[in-house]
Amino acid sequence: MKRIWQLLSWAVFLALAVLPLLAGWGYAGAYSLGLTGLLSKGFTWGYWQAVLADPAFWRSLGFSVYVSVASITLATGMALAAVLAWRRELHRGWLSYAVYLPLTLPALVVGFAMFQLLAKGGLLSRISFHIGLTDSLVAFPDWVNDPYGIGIIVAHTWMAVPFFMLMFFNLFQSEGLALLGQVARSLGAAGRQVAWKVYVPVLLRRAYPLLVLYGLFVFGSYEAPLLLGAQSPQMISVLAIRKLQRFNLMEVPQAYAVSVFFVVVVIGFLVLMRRRGAAASLKI
Repeated sequence: MKRIWQLLSWAVFLALAVLPLLAGWGYAGAYSLGLTGLLSKGFTWGYWQAVLADPAFWRSLGFSVYVSVASITLATGMALAAVLAWRRELHRGWLSYAVYLPLTLPALVVGFAMFQLLAKGGLLSRISFHIGLTDSLVAFPDWVNDPYGIGIIVAHTWMAVPFFMLMFFNLFQSEGLALLGQVARSLGAAGRQVAWKVYVPVLLRRAYPLLVLYGLFVFGSYEAPLLLGAQSPQMISVLAIRKLQRFNLMEVPQAYAVSVFFVVVVIGFLVLMRRRGAAASLKI
């Protein structure tokens, strides 16, 4: 009986979660190859050739990687520093409650908030004008819709830091790092040595899969890049949606090609990560 329930649960999962994704990916692939859609005239590589020959596509791909790496690096460093400095507050103090508040905000709300905070007419610009740091609102730096993606990086860092803090704090407790730190101190290690030689390596090693997965989430994010990003370069998701929504129907198959390429990159990265994890476990 238990076996039957397991098979039924797997069947429901495949029917409701896996099959719709595969069907959507298959449709996108067929559309990008000219096998279906309004412009279907038979199999063709023309749409893929147009995408791969477009410099804007490669700029968007590189920009998405840059934003992902920058956001995850900043968020990881800030979360590690916060956990190592405020472990007691995260355990029982006010921070144990306040850290959950940013997690309640959806990406769209965070994007709007960052726009109101970082734009030339935003809160920081007005504060800097009133205290004399800038002589006009226009003189405030371009932190929104800028080519360096500062607003996008700040938004994703804001969303990732509390999540990473909770993750690192739980790992700190589950791995018994407090006891390992006491052992290291008894052997003559200083406070910074314990943090850099014991705490940080263990936390990063244990959190590595989740950090990579969150980086892939940032890589394919849409709301914050749409609100805070520039027209060029664009995040890969924004590029795909804008191609899909334009009046030029010739760009619709290209949008599907960009989407399929994105999925292939993500799946390839996950497979590579899984193989590296399996190889590392075999070495251990």
